[in-house]
Amino acid sequence: GYARAQAALLYGMAFVLLVETVGVGVLLRDMPTAHAVTLVADVYTVLMVLGAQAAAVTRPHVLTADTLLLRAGAGAELRIPLRLVGSARYDLRSGGSDGGGAGAGSGGGGGGVLQMAVAGQTTVTVELVEPVVAVRLLGRREMVRTVRFHADDARGAVTAIRAAVAAAGEAVAAAGEAQPVADVPEYAQGPRPHTGP
Repeated sequence: GYARAQAALLYGMAFVLLVETVGVGVLLRDMPTAHAVTLVADVYTVLMVLGAQAAAVTRPHVLTADTLLLRAGAGAELRIPLRLVGSARYDLRSGGSDGGGAGAGSGGGGGGVLQMAVAGQTTVTVELVEPVVAVRLLGRREMVRTVRFHADDARGAVTAIRAAVAAAGEAVAAAGEAQPVADVPEYAQGPRPHTGP
């Protein structure tokens, strides 16, 4: 997961917004229309902040036998097949370092680098052997070969990714050795020799 790094900031922001809501309510108590408008806006803002944290808690990064699924709340999701992972390493970086900034849960950077920072930092770097398509929040597509993301247990995440990549590679190698040539579809065996005139 990645929610722990931003929890204090978001809960603190929600508290400050609640205090502001009460203060503005007291100041505008003699103006019911203005009070109602600001109350609705303030409650909406508090719910958005709490929703951002809830999305981070309920949509964690997921590692399966063949895919690494990276998420940034409800705003971004990137599926990386494990066969494309060249390396994974612990790599603590602050938001704007090396090729672009990033905010909580947003992507930034150029040159094939996607940063999915939380609380202004990334902790894991994954290098890919070939690019994948990353779709941004508003639908813009970008080819990326390096993905930097935050994980609460970064070293544990790197160990798990490396183990899953090794296991996926062994499974592919074992499947390739176990399949007899007769079972390979005709189109996969290559062109047939021409026997006619």
